[in-house]
Amino acid sequence: MPDRDARGTLVGVVDAPAPLAPPVLVPQPVHGSVDELLAAAGRRHGPRRPFRTVDAKSGSTFERLTVDGRPHVLKSMHVDADWIARSLGDLRCRPVQVWACGLLSALPPVVDHAVAGAATGLGRHGWGAALLMRDVGDHLVPPGDDPVPAARHAAFVEHMAAVSARFWGWKDGLGLLPASQRWTFFGPGMLAVEGARGWPDEVPRLAEEGWARFAERAGRLAPDVRDVVADLRHRPWDLATALAATPTTFLHGDWKMGNLGAHPDGRTILLDCAYPGEGPACHELAWYLSVNRARLPEPKEAAIARFRAALESQGVATAGWWDRQLGLCLLGNLVQFGWEKALGDEPELRWWLDRARDGARWV
Repeated sequence: MPDRDARGTLVGVVDAPAPLAPPVLVPQPVHGSVDELLAAAGRRHGPRRPFRTVDAKSGSTFERLTVDGRPHVLKSMHVDADWIARSLGDLRCRPVQVWACGLLSALPPVVDHAVAGAATGLGRHGWGAALLMRDVGDHLVPPGDDPVPAARHAAFVEHMAAVSARFWGWKDGLGLLPASQRWTFFGPGMLAVEGARGWPDEVPRLAEEGWARFAERAGRLAPDVRDVVADLRHRPWDLATALAATPTTFLHGDWKMGNLGAHPDGRTILLDCAYPGEGPACHELAWYLSVNRARLPEPKEAAIARFRAALESQGVATAGWWDRQLGLCLLGNLVQFGWEKALGDEPELRWWLDRARDGARWV
């Protein structure tokens, strides 16, 4: 028990700060062409050199260039080439929307989004867009399957909580990714579209194979969970409805190591806001635990406790909603990534099946 002074006052206990009110958004400029974007960024531009990273799987294209002698990266996106945009019906290019409306600029100071400018109205029907970013490649998490340093992982989880706290209670009036659509990722409709196109990209094809494997393996290990996941893949809005009783915040949507890095001053680099929108903070956590599972330097349970403690330290009270939201989000992650778990080792699959069973009581 904590110590008290003679008057009964707790000694050494500091009240947690109240969460910040959702910030006022300041719109950022968006240009009508890449030429206009580069002209606004600086006077001297080096040649544009295409490149591709190991983690770039969506179909977007990347080019390196210098602007006034400083290294930059130009990312070009269009629904015709980007299967992620196709799967989520993104005809307005949400990564540019979050820049244009000022959401990226309102991130807490511990997070660097690296975006320097944007252009829209590109390509067929004007559905394409481009982002100009400062080149932070030297500070990104190196590719591979080795665990990241414990201190860096801790900072990622704590800064994830800082983003959630910064936008606590935020409601989407901008038309970003709807909550009801978030759990359609790798769903039957998306895969049907990619199959009809002849599987032009590897990841959706692997997902199709993985879901067949999930039906077999989960049917053997946990048939009750298999049936719940199968039902929610066809009725993902039930997850959104169940989660509507819990608090919301702004979601970046993809805290994978390929999007993350660290500046020497400790700030987290967070790139590629492809799935932004209103939603539950625990969705960010569940996604992070799932897609980065080989790189976590501590058990998932410890990371979950770390995230909750970080929210509390930011003034977010978690009593009353935490168990429901966490359970539903862990279940929801299996609805999104059960295919990937079925292609992996059994202990990992069992962990997610057990967590999904716990979460199913809230649907």
